[in-house]
Amino acid sequence: MKSILITLFFIFFVFDQSFGQDLVYRPKNPAFGGDTFNYQWLLSSAEAQNTFTDESEQSRDQRSDVERFTENLNNQLLNRISRTLFSEQFGEEGLREGTFSFGTLFVEIFPSGEGLVINILDTSNGDQSQVIIPN
Repeated sequence: MKSILITLFFIFFVFDQSFGQDLVYRPKNPAFGGDTFNYQWLLSSAEAQNTFTDESEQSRDQRSDVERFTENLNNQLLNRISRTLFSEQFGEEGLREGTFSFGTLFVEIFPSGEGLVINILDTSNGDQSQVIIPN
């Protein structure tokens, strides 16, 4: 009997002195409700693990001023030539219905319920594009 009382006393004493707490999930990522101060740490950690490089940025940054000037000049020249071809083909009134050919490009222009439709077909490789100009 004495051992049972000691055992019961010991059990109640141990359980009385033990503390419990609720288990609470706290996300780390601020996008999912975590602490906003973790954002910079998560971003720097992700960038440190990123092994991909953007080759287009590297080639763009490595061009010299002369190369950029040459490219700009070529773009302006091609723009002027395309404007001249456009005005020769379509005149001053602009786009009109019909089918037109520019080298390997086949252009078809027709009105529809959506507006003026322009179908462009590159006969050299089969690429197609469609432009719709709303009414």
